[in-house]
Amino acid sequence: MESGEVHDGVIRIMNAPIEDYALISDLETAAMVGRDGSVDWLCLPRFDSPACLAALLGTEENGRWRVAPVSGGPCTRRSYRTDTLVLDSVWETPTGTVRVTDLMRPRTGVPCIVRLVEGLSGTVDMRSELRLRFHQGRVVPWVREVGRCSVAVAGPDAVWLGGDGHVRDLGDPDATVWDFTVMAGRRLALTLAWTPSSRPAPPVPLSVPAETALKETVDFWRRWAAQCRYQGPWREAVLRSLITLKALTYAPTGGIVAAPTTSLPGRLGGERNWDYRYCWLRDSTSALSCLLRSGYRDEATAWLDWLVRALAGDPADLQSVYGVKGQRLLPETEAPWLPGYEGSRPVRFGTSAVDTFQLDVYGEVMDTLWLSLRAGIPMPAHVWDLVEALMGFLLRHWREPDQGLWQTGGPRRQFTHSKVMTWVAADRAVRMGELLGRNGSAGEWRAMREEVHRQVCREGWDAAQRSFVQSYGEPRLDASALLIPRVGFLPARDERVRGTVRALGRLGHGGFVRRYAPGGAGSGQADGIDGAEGTFVSCSLWYADALAATGRRQEAREAFERVLAIRNDVGLLAEQWDPDTGRQLGNAPKAFSHIALVETAFGLSRLQPPSPTRGTAPSPSSPGAARTPRIRPG
Repeated sequence: MESGEVHDGVIRIMNAPIEDYALISDLETAAMVGRDGSVDWLCLPRFDSPACLAALLGTEENGRWRVAPVSGGPCTRRSYRTDTLVLDSVWETPTGTVRVTDLMRPRTGVPCIVRLVEGLSGTVDMRSELRLRFHQGRVVPWVREVGRCSVAVAGPDAVWLGGDGHVRDLGDPDATVWDFTVMAGRRLALTLAWTPSSRPAPPVPLSVPAETALKETVDFWRRWAAQCRYQGPWREAVLRSLITLKALTYAPTGGIVAAPTTSLPGRLGGERNWDYRYCWLRDSTSALSCLLRSGYRDEATAWLDWLVRALAGDPADLQSVYGVKGQRLLPETEAPWLPGYEGSRPVRFGTSAVDTFQLDVYGEVMDTLWLSLRAGIPMPAHVWDLVEALMGFLLRHWREPDQGLWQTGGPRRQFTHSKVMTWVAADRAVRMGELLGRNGSAGEWRAMREEVHRQVCREGWDAAQRSFVQSYGEPRLDASALLIPRVGFLPARDERVRGTVRALGRLGHGGFVRRYAPGGAGSGQADGIDGAEGTFVSCSLWYADALAATGRRQEAREAFERVLAIRNDVGLLAEQWDPDTGRQLGNAPKAFSHIALVETAFGLSRLQPPSPTRGTAPSPSSPGAARTPRIRPG
């Protein structure tokens, strides 16, 4: 999990690479499992709950659950079972071979993790070592034995551990250790489950046979995966990304978290460490499009329902990010007791992004509503009231500066992407009105659309660089300009789009694309945060999309396949990639990276020659092609 190096007399923690981690989820929370068999991150009972295993951001003393051979070391190989989120890790040791299967059953009661240990050959001595640390890796619980189970209690939380091994006292009062031996053909199971500490009895999952839990979980994921419409050349990568997106969905509300982790750094040892266990509006349109075109209409509808509920209130109070239940208050705090991933501090819980003013989110919301309407998803009757309220606010405020897509610090500015998205808001409002026969304010919206378009083409264009730039009057480039043809602001054949794509090639680094030019907004010079960051996976995929749209198809495919090559051994992507060190950076797995992968795969597949054995991938608008848009009665 971690080791230490001495630099100038100071021991610096060296955590396992981010790409060493695999994800398991029960659709309400998730765990991160390392190649050494250690669960180093777990928040219970929800994605955004306090962590009870937090070694990912520190050491084993901040909480972990390791199940592995006593001899130690990383597994020899691992993989998800086909079309599932069930993880198999295999160790080949001098005395035998053993497999550990990790899973979380889709939630039916309380959250639980099942770890099934199976001997494949010979004999292997195994150890389960559980170090629970409640309240973000800080509080050592009281542990007692109840029958064949142990229960750890601290404040409102209780975690129960049951299994087929035998407790062994290793002289460590702060850990629960189970030692056992597996021989070929023998299986043993360990189950960890959370309950409120006020419940005195062991939870039901401890009495469910592990084989039953395994079968139910495999069956659930394979039924879900079978709905996938994509049949193109990258089906394995697309399906793994869709499973990951499903795993990051909070089933009770339909909200999709940006990532299950917090404070994994954009720069090792730096302070670019943010909490991504929440739902960002900037992801809304892409998430909906991704789900619809892939065949997951129920998930798309649930995401839309979450969005509409979260937006309830004054349009002036629209936030860029909300909690999984639509919460608005997500206070940001720091955890000084956690040393951070490879010394990257501070470790943050919560997010101050709720306080940023971002005009682009209004466009994202309107685009999501428009896409939903075209797909024939019934919307509550009050949604049109929401449209009119949002547009009324934008009519009054769209000329104001904001903090932009990347939520940069420093003074607000006239970000080109923000203005492009205000154009999107007006355009989609006009189109929705036309479809629904509600054109009372269409004249104002059309006038706004035209004015914004003229302004962006005049103020956001840099004639010297032949490119749209990050903000008005400044020469800085920004990858968000790659979205101009995607949202329909200008066609891909327009010379200004082609020039922009050529210019944005200068954001490339090692075959991947940065968010913006080094030294620009969002770097240390602009927002007070030291150091550069890695390239962005989503921006690299936007670049592939833009290359394809402008006719550079072979380059587009090469750019896409470079991204496929940096997935970890189980197909997961973080937010960023550092070409210099060959490491993933940022929170992981990142929903937006996987959404962008799916969108790019669909786009490039449409450009492939048709195969006699493969159906044509559906177009983005195909889900609504034969449906009549309608508003659902309130």
